[in-house]
Amino acid sequence: MPLLTIRHETSYRYQQPVSLGEHRIMMRPREAFDQRLLSARLTLDPDPAELRWVHDVFGNSVAIASFERRAAVLTVISEATLEHAPISQKHVDVEAYARLFPFTYSAEDMPDLLRSIERQHLDPERIVDDWVRAFVSNDGNTTTIGLLTEMATSIKRDFTYVPRHEKGTQSPIDTLRKRQGTCRDFAVLMIEAVRALGFAARFVSGYVYNPSRTEGVVGGGNTHAWVRIFLPGSGWVEFDPTNGIIGNRGLIRVAVARDPYQVLPLSGTWFGLPASFLGMDVTVDVRRADPDQFPSSGHGAVNSRVAGASGK
Repeated sequence: MPLLTIRHETSYRYQQPVSLGEHRIMMRPREAFDQRLLSARLTLDPDPAELRWVHDVFGNSVAIASFERRAAVLTVISEATLEHAPISQKHVDVEAYARLFPFTYSAEDMPDLLRSIERQHLDPERIVDDWVRAFVSNDGNTTTIGLLTEMATSIKRDFTYVPRHEKGTQSPIDTLRKRQGTCRDFAVLMIEAVRALGFAARFVSGYVYNPSRTEGVVGGGNTHAWVRIFLPGSGWVEFDPTNGIIGNRGLIRVAVARDPYQVLPLSGTWFGLPASFLGMDVTVDVRRADPDQFPSSGHGAVNSRVAGASGK
């Protein structure tokens, strides 16, 4: 089980000191059976007047910071160490009634899945519908896993990954027409496509790392985005169309939601002259840790540290 350290630093720069409003921070990895958080630390400079933690409607950990000091630079650093248990496609076990597509979710699950099935983007010319229907055979023998796997791997194969630092995502139609985009564009396309087929899907924000030197993954150096799809028998299963990954190998979840705007790593307000904002710098470093540095690893103990001070 890989032991990983994550360091995520974001800095906002201003021409002169500005007043900082409330900021919401979503950088703490989610704790689950496949990723066990050993330590976590959040550092802010300037020091916040108040830092409190809440769980949002999806169960994501959100830090809310408020400030009293003006500042020309706001820096947020999240550091975490966790054990990560890779789950591959061979571990995905779909219940018999859902192994062939189409199928219908059970009456018990459907009420809680409905909002994750609803489509969010208009498609009056049925461009997304036509694209996704090409993955469904006419002989009635389309397997659920085969359908979703082919969709994820075809996006990796047929689309060009192009990093983009501007906020927001392309519409699924734009991504299909351009045949290129960022990881979040590919995730939104796949979410909208599988929702068109009746699957429940959610957007995931987190980090990607290379489990071995022989695997080529893209999307590192920043936050990464992929998809979770609910499959009876296995629950929420990861699909990364940017890298063609099925399962969570190399993927560390931070936040899960219906739409990208609900899982921004850092958001907030500031008050000053419009020309004051100079830019934003983001660095993400994910690497394997030395197990000897964390002797509690594997014994059930969790050491969780949260700091709101910069140490000054």
